[in-house]
Amino acid sequence: MPARILSDVTEYTGAIFSVHERRIALTHRNGDRTVITRQVIEHAPCVVMLVHDAAADRYLVEREYRAGSGIYAYGLPAGLIDAHEPPQHAALRELREETGVVPDGTPRIDHVGDCYSSEGMTDELAHISVIHLDGWHHAPTEFDPDEHVESAWVSWRELKRMPITASNSIIAIQHEELRRLRERLD
Repeated sequence: MPARILSDVTEYTGAIFSVHERRIALTHRNGDRTVITRQVIEHAPCVVMLVHDAAADRYLVEREYRAGSGIYAYGLPAGLIDAHEPPQHAALRELREETGVVPDGTPRIDHVGDCYSSEGMTDELAHISVIHLDGWHHAPTEFDPDEHVESAWVSWRELKRMPITASNSIIAIQHEELRRLRERLD
Protein backbone atom coordinates (compact mmCIF):
# COMPACT_ATOMS: atom_id res chain seq x y z
CA MET A 1 0.00 0.00 0.00
CA PRO A 2 1.39 3.42 -0.86
CA ALA A 3 1.87 5.99 1.87
CA ARG A 4 -1.00 8.49 2.13
CA ILE A 5 -0.49 12.15 3.03
CA LEU A 6 -3.11 13.08 5.63
CA SER A 7 -2.11 16.73 6.00
CA ASP A 8 0.44 19.08 4.46
CA VAL A 9 1.03 22.46 6.11
CA THR A 10 3.48 24.96 4.60
CA GLU A 11 5.60 26.27 7.49
CA TYR A 12 7.95 28.46 5.44
CA THR A 13 8.28 29.68 1.87
CA GLY A 14 11.48 31.29 0.58
CA ALA A 15 13.08 32.14 -2.74
CA ILE A 16 14.63 28.70 -3.27
CA PHE A 17 12.75 26.23 -1.07
CA SER A 18 9.75 25.76 1.17
CA VAL A 19 9.32 23.69 4.34
CA HIS A 20 6.22 21.55 4.86
CA GLU A 21 5.05 19.60 7.87
CA ARG A 22 3.29 16.45 6.74
CA ARG A 23 1.29 13.80 8.55
CA ILE A 24 1.60 10.57 6.62
CA ALA A 25 -0.26 7.27 7.01
CA LEU A 26 1.82 4.15 6.46
CA THR A 27 0.27 0.72 6.04
CA HIS A 28 2.31 -2.28 7.22
CA ARG A 29 2.30 -5.69 5.54
CA ASN A 30 -0.11 -7.04 8.13
CA GLY A 31 -2.57 -4.19 7.44
CA ASP A 32 -1.83 -2.17 10.58
CA ARG A 33 -1.55 1.57 10.08
CA THR A 34 0.98 4.00 11.58
CA VAL A 35 0.81 7.78 11.32
CA ILE A 36 4.12 9.67 11.20
CA THR A 37 4.98 13.37 11.07
CA ARG A 38 7.83 14.64 8.89
CA GLN A 39 9.22 18.02 7.86
CA VAL A 40 10.01 18.09 4.14
CA ILE A 41 12.01 20.69 2.23
CA GLU A 42 10.53 21.18 -1.25
CA HIS A 43 13.30 22.29 -3.58
CA ALA A 44 13.60 22.66 -7.34
CA PRO A 45 15.56 19.91 -9.08
CA CYS A 46 19.16 20.76 -9.92
CA VAL A 47 22.06 19.85 -12.19
CA VAL A 48 25.62 19.07 -11.14
CA MET A 49 28.29 18.70 -13.78
CA LEU A 50 31.92 17.78 -14.00
CA VAL A 51 33.19 19.68 -17.05
CA HIS A 52 36.15 18.17 -18.91
CA ASP A 53 38.16 20.16 -21.46
CA ALA A 54 39.12 17.07 -23.44
CA ALA A 55 41.68 18.86 -25.63
CA ALA A 56 43.69 20.12 -22.63
CA ASP A 57 42.64 17.28 -20.26
CA ARG A 58 41.62 19.61 -17.47
CA TYR A 59 38.52 20.08 -15.33
CA LEU A 60 36.43 23.03 -14.23
CA VAL A 61 36.06 23.62 -10.49
CA GLU A 62 34.34 26.33 -8.48
CA ARG A 63 34.80 28.01 -5.14
CA GLU A 64 31.73 29.45 -3.48
CA TYR A 65 30.60 30.35 0.03
CA ARG A 66 28.14 27.73 1.31
CA ALA A 67 25.92 28.92 4.14
CA GLY A 68 24.97 25.39 5.25
CA SER A 69 28.56 24.45 6.06
CA GLY A 70 29.68 28.02 6.76
CA ILE A 71 32.77 27.76 4.55
CA TYR A 72 34.09 28.63 1.13
CA ALA A 73 33.70 25.23 -0.51
CA TYR A 74 35.23 23.76 -3.62
CA GLY A 75 32.91 21.96 -5.96
CA LEU A 76 31.60 21.59 -9.48
CA PRO A 77 29.34 23.83 -11.55
CA ALA A 78 25.73 23.33 -10.51
CA GLY A 79 22.41 25.11 -10.52
CA LEU A 80 18.66 24.90 -10.42
CA ILE A 81 16.53 23.61 -13.27
CA ASP A 82 13.86 26.05 -14.43
CA ALA A 83 10.26 24.83 -14.69
CA HIS A 84 9.79 22.45 -17.67
CA GLU A 85 13.50 22.73 -18.61
CA PRO A 86 15.25 19.50 -19.64
CA PRO A 87 18.25 18.72 -17.37
CA GLN A 88 20.75 18.74 -20.26
CA HIS A 89 19.60 22.23 -21.31
CA ALA A 90 19.79 23.43 -17.69
CA ALA A 91 23.34 22.07 -17.35
CA LEU A 92 24.59 23.97 -20.41
CA ARG A 93 22.71 27.13 -19.35
CA GLU A 94 24.11 27.02 -15.82
CA LEU A 95 27.60 26.33 -17.19
CA ARG A 96 27.41 29.47 -19.32
CA GLU A 97 25.83 31.63 -16.61
CA GLU A 98 28.22 30.65 -13.79
CA THR A 99 31.50 30.16 -15.65
CA GLY A 100 31.12 31.76 -19.08
CA VAL A 101 32.06 28.43 -20.72
CA VAL A 102 30.11 27.78 -23.94
CA PRO A 103 30.72 24.53 -25.85
CA ASP A 104 31.74 24.72 -29.50
CA GLY A 105 29.55 22.20 -31.27
CA THR A 106 27.74 19.45 -29.41
CA PRO A 107 29.48 18.27 -26.25
CA ARG A 108 29.63 14.61 -25.27
CA ILE A 109 27.58 14.21 -22.12
CA ASP A 110 27.81 11.19 -19.82
CA HIS A 111 24.61 10.99 -17.78
CA VAL A 112 25.88 9.76 -14.40
CA GLY A 113 22.55 9.48 -12.63
CA ASP A 114 19.73 11.20 -10.80
CA CYS A 115 20.24 11.27 -7.04
CA TYR A 116 18.24 12.73 -4.18
CA SER A 117 20.35 15.07 -2.07
CA SER A 118 18.79 13.68 1.13
CA GLU A 119 15.61 11.71 0.44
CA GLY A 120 14.69 11.64 4.12
CA MET A 121 14.16 15.40 4.24
CA THR A 122 14.04 16.94 0.76
CA ASP A 123 12.61 16.24 -2.68
CA GLU A 124 15.62 17.88 -4.40
CA LEU A 125 16.69 15.61 -7.26
CA ALA A 126 20.19 16.22 -8.63
CA HIS A 127 20.81 15.31 -12.28
CA ILE A 128 24.53 14.52 -12.38
CA SER A 129 26.60 14.47 -15.57
CA VAL A 130 30.11 14.68 -16.97
CA ILE A 131 30.39 17.04 -19.93
CA HIS A 132 33.32 16.46 -22.31
CA LEU A 133 34.18 19.52 -24.40
CA ASP A 134 36.26 19.14 -27.58
CA GLY A 135 36.26 22.93 -27.88
CA TRP A 136 34.70 25.89 -26.13
CA HIS A 137 34.70 29.65 -26.03
CA HIS A 138 34.19 32.18 -23.26
CA ALA A 139 31.08 34.35 -22.87
CA PRO A 140 30.18 36.83 -20.12
CA THR A 141 28.88 35.28 -16.89
CA GLU A 142 25.36 36.06 -15.67
CA PHE A 143 25.31 35.74 -11.89
CA ASP A 144 22.16 36.13 -9.83
CA PRO A 145 22.31 39.29 -7.66
CA ASP A 146 23.31 37.32 -4.54
CA GLU A 147 25.56 34.79 -6.32
CA HIS A 148 29.34 34.91 -6.25
CA VAL A 149 31.24 32.01 -7.80
CA GLU A 150 34.90 31.76 -8.74
CA SER A 151 35.93 29.12 -11.28
CA ALA A 152 39.21 27.72 -12.56
CA TRP A 153 40.53 24.90 -14.72
CA VAL A 154 42.65 22.28 -12.95
CA SER A 155 44.42 19.06 -13.92
CA TRP A 156 42.99 15.65 -13.03
CA ARG A 157 45.68 15.28 -10.35
CA GLU A 158 44.78 18.68 -8.84
CA LEU A 159 41.07 17.84 -8.94
CA LYS A 160 41.65 14.59 -7.05
CA ARG A 161 43.54 16.50 -4.30
CA MET A 162 40.88 19.18 -3.80
CA PRO A 163 38.82 19.16 -0.60
CA ILE A 164 35.51 18.58 -2.39
CA THR A 165 32.90 17.24 0.05
CA ALA A 166 29.55 17.66 -1.75
CA SER A 167 28.22 14.15 -2.39
CA ASN A 168 26.84 14.89 -5.87
CA SER A 169 30.21 16.30 -6.95
CA ILE A 170 32.01 13.26 -5.57
CA ILE A 171 29.66 10.97 -7.53
CA ALA A 172 30.54 12.80 -10.78
CA ILE A 173 34.28 12.66 -10.03
CA GLN A 174 34.14 8.93 -9.22
CA HIS A 175 32.25 8.30 -12.47
CA GLU A 176 35.00 10.11 -14.38
CA GLU A 177 37.69 8.21 -12.49
CA LEU A 178 36.14 4.94 -13.69
CA ARG A 179 35.96 6.25 -17.27
CA ARG A 180 39.63 7.27 -17.14
CA LEU A 181 40.60 3.88 -15.72
CA ARG A 182 38.67 2.00 -18.44
CA GLU A 183 40.32 4.21 -21.08
CA ARG A 184 43.79 3.34 -19.74
CA LEU A 185 42.98 -0.39 -19.70
CA ASP A 186 41.66 -0.45 -23.29
